[in-house]
Amino acid sequence: MNNPPPPYGEQNYYQQYPKPPQDRTNGKAVAALVLGILSIVIPYVGILFGITAIVLASLAFKEIRYSYEQGRGLAIAGLVCGIASTFIYAILIIMFVVAILLFNSAQTTMGYGL
Repeated sequence: MNNPPPPYGEQNYYQQYPKPPQDRTNGKAVAALVLGILSIVIPYVGILFGITAIVLASLAFKEIRYSYEQGRGLAIAGLVCGIASTFIYAILIIMFVVAILLFNSAQTTMGYGL
């Protein structure tokens, strides 16, 4: 009842299964993160980058929910950076406008106005 081992040349070959497909990262989430970071770093046009990052992040959330792609964390980071920079630039613009209005009213009351 002893089974002899198979001859040397005969091998048992196992079927190799294909690799599972790689998880894709949502492109809009990556773009939202890049624009969110740029909105904080680049002055003057940062508010435009921030608004664009907010829009792209919300579109990425919707796509990720339906297509099961990766990148939710990237979209969250892009959204946070976009909101923070838009808020900061909006406050700076409001302060600048108020300072100009106060400066002009101070000149008029002091008699320096034309």
